[in-house]
Amino acid sequence: MNAPTPRTLELDGVTVSFGRGDTRTTVFEDLALTFEPGVMTALVGPSGSGKSSLLAVAGALLRPSAGRVLLGGDDLAALTDAGRARVRRDHIGYMFQSGNLLSALPAVDQLLAAAYIGGRSPRTHRPRAEEALRAVGLGHRLRHRPEQLSGGERQRVALARALFLSPRLLLVDEPTAAVDRSQAGELAALLAERTREDQCVTVVATHDPAVAEAAGRVVDMATLTA
Repeated sequence: MNAPTPRTLELDGVTVSFGRGDTRTTVFEDLALTFEPGVMTALVGPSGSGKSSLLAVAGALLRPSAGRVLLGGDDLAALTDAGRARVRRDHIGYMFQSGNLLSALPAVDQLLAAAYIGGRSPRTHRPRAEEALRAVGLGHRLRHRPEQLSGGERQRVALARALFLSPRLLLVDEPTAAVDRSQAGELAALLAERTREDQCVTVVATHDPAVAEAAGRVVDMATLTA
């Protein structure tokens, strides 16, 4: 698969707050971080330290209270809602803790459904979807539905779905929470490998030491928000 030109993700003076007045809560303030293509960054820290909020801001799901979120120099925070939706559709891949798979669809159709939602032809993209599943070791599971897959296999389908349209940015939330320890190490290594091969920016929120060990960089949110 030919990936688009890699783009750096930069958070420039980003603040995320909720509420007003006495009920106002600041998750993090004036945060400055840069994430490079081809590097998997693990966000670690206790619950409430801002890992999920950082993913939401980076993924154009949440506007920051202040600051800029730059993907390849384009400020996502300054875009209209429609512009942010286009960026999410065309340039960002998401991998969720549960996998978020559709129970009725075989593995290959999970990817083709994502293509359809993105305005692409499922028929044209079928070979590419099959290739993406083979790349994560699931060439023998193309026609299997989620109930027929192990927890680790379901997460591999989710990873293939997130990557097969060659996103510039991959955002991952607790990818190993639903798998056993042996599968966790394999999945973490696969995430790092696919990040290097696809030259995407990958940011992973995790409590799992196996993910942190596989990452090229670890950011402790507790030290940034203290």
